[in-house]
Amino acid sequence: MAILNYTTTIDAFKSASEIEYVLIKHRAKSIMKEYQGERITGLSFLIDTGSSQIPIKLPVKVEECMKILREQRKTNKAVKDTADQAERVAWRILLDWVKAQMALLDIEMVQMQEIFMPYIVDNTGRTLYERLEEQHFLLLE
Repeated sequence: MAILNYTTTIDAFKSASEIEYVLIKHRAKSIMKEYQGERITGLSFLIDTGSSQIPIKLPVKVEECMKILREQRKTNKAVKDTADQAERVAWRILLDWVKAQMALLDIEMVQMQEIFMPYIVDNTGRTLYERLEEQHFLLLE
């Protein structure tokens, strides 16, 4: 079975803009896009808790998506395994994930900071997930 959105033709910039719009509707602040050349490579924003602003950096792993597309193309020739397609697919999947998470927020099942907890960025630029991974997910040092 091919990965979600593997046939998308929607450009990464449009998906990133749609993510931005969904986040703005849910009170995200200071949304920033990162670029390498003409490619969009990241999206960061702030969550305002009322007492502080929490920096978030969403993961967009195009290279990893490309590996999956290449692997799936071996058994399904309908799968395109180009860099452009990997970029489109990765951003579209991220949009779907953000929309699903915001639906949970809308029904008050979670809080914004709870959704994005793994992607909270510390003062060194690393995410909470990356720090925990370094510690083998042990909460105490």
